[in-house]
Amino acid sequence: MQPRADVSPVRRRPAPPDLLQVLGERFGERFSTGDSDRQRHGRDDSPYDTTPPDCVVFAASVEEVAEVVRLCARHRVPIIAYGAGTSIEGHIMAVEGGVTVDLSRMNRVVALNAEDLTATVEAGVTRKQLNAALEGSGLFFSVDPGADATLGGMAATRASGSAAVRYGTMRENVVGLKVVTADGAVIRTGGRAKKSSAGYDLTRIFVGSEGTLGIITEVTVRLYPQPEAVSAAVCAFPDVAGAVDTVIRTIQRGVPIARAEVLDALSVAAVNRYSLTDLQERPTLFLEFHGTVSSVAEQAEAVQVVAREHGGLDFEWAIDPAARARLWDARHSAFPAILQLRPAARAFVTDACVPISRLAGCIAATIEETRTSSLMCPILGHVGDGNFHCIILADPNNPSEMAEAEQLNQRVMRRALESEGTCTGEHGVGMHKIPLLAEEFGEAGVDLMRRLKAAWDPLNILNPGKIVSMW
Repeated sequence: MQPRADVSPVRRRPAPPDLLQVLGERFGERFSTGDSDRQRHGRDDSPYDTTPPDCVVFAASVEEVAEVVRLCARHRVPIIAYGAGTSIEGHIMAVEGGVTVDLSRMNRVVALNAEDLTATVEAGVTRKQLNAALEGSGLFFSVDPGADATLGGMAATRASGSAAVRYGTMRENVVGLKVVTADGAVIRTGGRAKKSSAGYDLTRIFVGSEGTLGIITEVTVRLYPQPEAVSAAVCAFPDVAGAVDTVIRTIQRGVPIARAEVLDALSVAAVNRYSLTDLQERPTLFLEFHGTVSSVAEQAEAVQVVAREHGGLDFEWAIDPAARARLWDARHSAFPAILQLRPAARAFVTDACVPISRLAGCIAATIEETRTSSLMCPILGHVGDGNFHCIILADPNNPSEMAEAEQLNQRVMRRALESEGTCTGEHGVGMHKIPLLAEEFGEAGVDLMRRLKAAWDPLNILNPGKIVSMW
């Protein structure tokens, strides 16, 4: 599958004029058929070309989302949920036409339950908004994918990020959801209790379903106490292997690092240019330690010993909050920084995740393969949990480059599968990884997913063309 959106959709189901009229009358200025709104909502950071919806509705409540879903069901028209548009696998593309419902105005923090360590937010709240609301409470929300994504979108894609090595992904941190189903019903999938054995685990089914089984409108998440002490460091290495092996050995020795990120030399150079930093342009580890003052010092000392064993240079420390923020802002800028290496290029962002014991070999094989490629292929990743990304930059107007990028992307993903890993550690399936699901789960596993989709969304109106093919 070459990821070009100029491939005709399997079955287009545009919104009919009478539906557009009803939506326009109902939502007024919060309804748009304008080209700018439609283009913006038909584009993400994937290699696909823009595929705009027929219209956009800016919903302000769960009741409005349910109303739009019921109208779309009546007309058998697709409906695509949209948060911040930061996905990179074609999740929000309106491949069959239809209505995009933008949830960004649903951005209320509904409840902060400090004693229970939970927060309930509407789907349009971003991770930065939630942590801003938690200032002064002594708590924080841990899942940090880099982009300022919405909590609804993060739940829908089962997002992860730099802190997952210690605090887990959205799978572990979502307590319950409010969801609009394909027939416009509103359901809750769980309360705020720490555990439950009641019925099927609907929360875990909707987390990672990418808007294909229901539209998430409210999320209850776990919070964590702010650690007494936090320190961050960067450490350069002669090669990527030394950096990766340092993390693997550190984890195997039981050191509870909070974040462990690696950037290769090209990624660091891009970050320096983009963020005006002066990091050594070598393979570099970004590390963070949480705990008491004494435990943080012990963790850092243990990692420094391991790093020296693998060729690491001296740690550069960021102790005060402002310095730590600058450090991690630079790390989080890596993706836009890499895009600026070839401003007109599209990015194929591989999302390999493998058992930690297979990580070094998988990255080494990927590096070796990229050396023979004609394309820029910087590597970075959340190596603390076995997840890394090879970002392949290709000219969308050059078919040979696009074909080469997709072939390399597929080889990286298949290498992860051969290593008993997954084709997507955090970005989700979207459109791009549909062919790989059968290789990961087998035809019987994918067929079970398809039957679940058919049972819960018999009209196939919820974000069709993603995760599994129905036609």
